[in-house]
Formats: sequence, structure tokens, C-alpha cells
Amino acid sequence: MNGIINPIASFLGAVLDLLYKGLDALGIGNVAIAIVIFTLIVKLLMFPLTVKQQKMSKLTAVMNPELKAIQEKYKNKRGDQDAMMKMQAENKAVYEKYGVSQWGSCVQLLIQMPILFALYRVFQQIPLYISSIKVLFTNILGNGTTGITSISGYADTLSQISGNVDWTSTNSAILGLNKFTPDQWNQLKEAFPSMASVITENYDKITHVNTFLGINMSQNPGLSFTLPVLIPILAGLSQFISVKVSQAGMPQADDDNPAAASMKMMTLFMPLMSAFIAISVPAGLGLYWIATAVIQTIMYIFINRYYDKIGTDAIVQKNIEKRNKKRAKKGLPAEKITKNAAVNTKKISSEDRVRDLQSKKDANDKKIKELKDAAKNIKAPKKGSLAEKASLAAELNKKSK
Repeated sequence: MNGIINPIASFLGAVLDLLYKGLDALGIGNVAIAIVIFTLIVKLLMFPLTVKQQKMSKLTAVMNPELKAIQEKYKNKRGDQDAMMKMQAENKAVYEKYGVSQWGSCVQLLIQMPILFALYRVFQQIPLYISSIKVLFTNILGNGTTGITSISGYADTLSQISGNVDWTSTNSAILGLNKFTPDQWNQLKEAFPSMASVITENYDKITHVNTFLGINMSQNPGLSFTLPVLIPILAGLSQFISVKVSQAGMPQADDDNPAAASMKMMTLFMPLMSAFIAISVPAGLGLYWIATAVIQTIMYIFINRYYDKIGTDAIVQKNIEKRNKKRAKKGLPAEKITKNAAVNTKKISSEDRVRDLQSKKDANDKKIKELKDAAKNIKAPKKGSLAEKASLAAELNKKSK
């Protein structure tokens, strides 16, 4: 994956660097502001994929009853290869009926995932991508002849302050310093007194560009009851709202719908997981998740309103028109898509009705058999008994009427 993610991250990092320089020229050079604006730009560029994703969600809500009927039809034939092939063909017919691909959502996910992973890396390692921030750290570290790195045994000294960093690597050392708490910065100045003024000057600038509304974007929020804890809380809450809005119109979870039940679980699980992770990563990454969720929520609202206004039939018609154009380029007749789908889905519906009627007939036959068996077990009254006399009296009374 690194072979795919690294080039994307380098490109996105270069764009972020250019954006930050523009903000800095306007006098508002701040990591948090750059994150929010950059996230907005990326989401706008990915807007077509978001539209396709929501369109697929809308159509999935409509297709689910038909797909569920097919699953019910073949639920007791899992070991039958021919039956499974027929089920796959009928599923494909439903997708074709609505003009969508069975793998459409997977393709969209495959396109988005490398970009999302690359963004994650950029926002987790901001000082490596924004040159005007990176230089503040290199001013402290130096190049081997200047700065901290020119002092003998600097790596061992730094390891005593934070031992989980490879201080011999420039990039690793920059990221390590970026995570330093105020106490660790004080320890750094005490450990290298000759560099105290350089450390203080650059540390003040680093803190200034990283701080927004009292929260340092380079620090992990943690679980303390302080202002930074708002980042993980808002990250989880905003994602929950975003997921709920994106699923508007989707089927509700029930015992017979495992997909919907799984979706309901993910609606709760993913926001909680985001909030949990945001506790132990830089606040800037949590801010990115918040900005992403808020922007996506706004997009979902407008997209859902648009599709609700035009209706499912219009969506299907446009999809089929696009598929027909592709078929025309391949020299295939357009009618084949809708015709085959109509035949297959009609077959599914008729077979379902026949199966239901047969089931009711079997149930009635079973009840009739039970009644007949019960009647056979009833013994005739003995001659001269009170039961026989009562039966004769009832028969005479019936005839007299």
C-alpha cells in the first residue's frame, strides 16, 4: 500500500503546504485553519464520488426487498452449486433492472481508501509536509554542525526525555519534538542550555501556529477534563450524525435483515471507535475527522433532498440510459438489460406467490388430516348406555325439527 499511498500523500502534502503559505501571507497561518480549509477542498473534489455513494444507498433501499426475496428463495439450497448460480443470476438481474453494478460501491470505496489513508498520514505528520513549520524544528535540531545534533551524545539525552523516538532520523526527530508537552520542552532547554534561546524562540512559534481556540493541534487530547477533550467528543458525535444522515431512507434493522442489523451496529460502533482513537492521536487529526464529518453531513443533506425530489424512477432511468450508452458502444442492444431484468424479477415474484399458496395448502391439509385422525379415535357409545340414549334423543330431536 505504501507504493500507492506515499505518492498521494506527497501530492496532498504539497497542496497543503501551498495553502498554508497562502494563509500565512494573509496573516492567518494556523494549522487548524489549514486543516479545515484543506479538508473542504478535498471533499469538494471528491464530491462526485459522494454523490454516487448516496445514489447507491438510495437504490439499495429500494432493491433490498427484491434481493431479500431471492435470498429467502434459496436459503435452504446453500450446498447446491446450480441453485447458487441461479441466485447470483437473479441478483444480477435486479441490479441491472435498476441500472447499477453489483460492484459499484466496492469500486467507489477502492478509489476513496488510498486518498483517505494518505490524508490520515498527512494530518498525522503535518510538520513534514508544511515547509514553513518544518524549518522551525530544523532550526532546533540543526544539521549535525549546528543545533542540538551538533552536541555530543544528543540522541541519548533526547532519549531520556522521550525514549520511543529514533532521534538519529531527522523526520522521526521532528515528529518526536512536535509531540512534546510543555514540560518536555522545558526539559529540553535544561538539557541543552547553550541552545535554550533558540529552543524558546522556535518553540513559541511552533505553539502559536499549532494552537486554535486554546487547543494545541500537535498534542494528544487524553482523558483529562480539559478543553482538548472536546476534540474526541466532537469527533464521535459529528461522525454519528454524519452516518445517520447518510443512511436516511435506508431499511431499518430487523431480525430477518442481517445487512440492516449490521449497519445499525456500525452506526454506533464507528463513532465510538473514532472518539476512542482521537483521545490518543494529535488533536489535529481529530479536527480533520470533525471537519470531514461536518462537511459530509451538509453534502448528504443536499444530495438526499435532490434525490428525494426527483424520485427513484428518475434515478433508475438515468442509470439505465448510461448503461445503454455503454452497451451501444459495444454494439449490444439496449432492450436486453431491462427486458431480462423484467423477466427474471417477474419470475421471482410469481414463484414467491406459488410458494406461499403451496405453503398455505400444506398447512390446511395438515389440519384436515389431524381432524380426521381425531375423529377416528372417538369411540362409539355402548348399547344401552346413557351416552347411546342421549345420542338417540338428540337425533330424534333433530329430526322432529
